[in-house]
Amino acid sequence: MANTIDNLKTAFAGESQANQKYRAFAKKAEQDGYPNIARLFRTTAEAERIHAEGHLKAMDELCSTIENLQAAIQGETYEYTKMYPPMVEQAKAEDHKAKRMFGYALEVEEVHAKLYKLALEAAIQGKDLTETEFYICPVCGRIEFGKPMEPCPTCGTKPDKFILI
Repeated sequence: MANTIDNLKTAFAGESQANQKYRAFAKKAEQDGYPNIARLFRTTAEAERIHAEGHLKAMDELCSTIENLQAAIQGETYEYTKMYPPMVEQAKAEDHKAKRMFGYALEVEEVHAKLYKLALEAAIQGKDLTETEFYICPVCGRIEFGKPMEPCPTCGTKPDKFILI
């Protein structure tokens, strides 16, 4: 029988997925020429984010920055060592188009874990990261500290296509 923590985990997952799905729906609506429908999707996505964050807080999983960095490293490491490898292999075996993004994610999650480790080292010393500009590849999600000068090492996207966050 589910308890409140189980329900919170289920609700957090559902709200988080809805947030991402509605953000993607908003992009598509915008591309299709429906700016107000896109705005509705983006607004609802933000509402779902608020719900998810509330559930995360209720689970006591929003901790100190050091603890949050440790959790992020653990999550990213799990993804590139355990979660994505069999997914990539399955998608390849089925020759499914998901093999491309699974492959990107597998490689990029390792980069994310390394960046979080740098942040953790700084935080443990009571310092912030010295880098102030973070760029993301819009194709594979790779993050670069500072403006990229070379194509994305993961997917080959040109450096001028990276997005400053």
